[in-house]
Amino acid sequence: MKKTNKDMEFGYERRDVYAQEKIDLLAGSYHNIITVIGEDPQREGLQKTPVRAAKAFQFLMHGYNLNPEEILKDALFKEDYKQIVVVKDIEIYSLCEHHLLPFLGKAHVGYIPNGKVVGLSKIPRVVDAYARRLQLQERLTTQIKDCLQEILNPIGVAVIIEAQHLCISMRGIQKQNSVTTTSEFTGAFLKNANTRQEFMHLIGARLH
Repeated sequence: MKKTNKDMEFGYERRDVYAQEKIDLLAGSYHNIITVIGEDPQREGLQKTPVRAAKAFQFLMHGYNLNPEEILKDALFKEDYKQIVVVKDIEIYSLCEHHLLPFLGKAHVGYIPNGKVVGLSKIPRVVDAYARRLQLQERLTTQIKDCLQEILNPIGVAVIIEAQHLCISMRGIQKQNSVTTTSEFTGAFLKNANTRQEFMHLIGARLH
């Protein structure tokens, strides 16, 4: 894939890597699904759809190939900073494990360092590593919290996720405007109401 000027400016090159064996298996399954619903997989617009869908699904599930703990360990730095660090509005794209339909929204993650900090880009990467799997929002929230608590051993961790679930808006009860919020807190965020309130204020404030 040819690099664009923007890619080269930031030293980034996108590489989509797919396991051919998985592509073949998934494509065969999508071919069957198209047939079962009454469509013709040989129709012009659908001839390449099984392979495209297989690649898309592999990308959506690439979190299974990532180790969130190693992502954090890759960028730990000693630093004597003991105030709240917040990375908010982290985009979430995941698939609900009950219906294989997307849920999407934002994660807000905060922690209070205890002698070491992590490179800020690693927190969204951890969120993505867990989100790009078959998920429940509740489990996703807990996994992010547990990972940061285990690797950073901070004074406290706070995670809040707000998401819309297409299994609610597209099917079933069909409520398009409902939002599900989940939260997890450890340490100072759990024990100290003022600390928790400061975190809530920071994720709600528009400082930029």
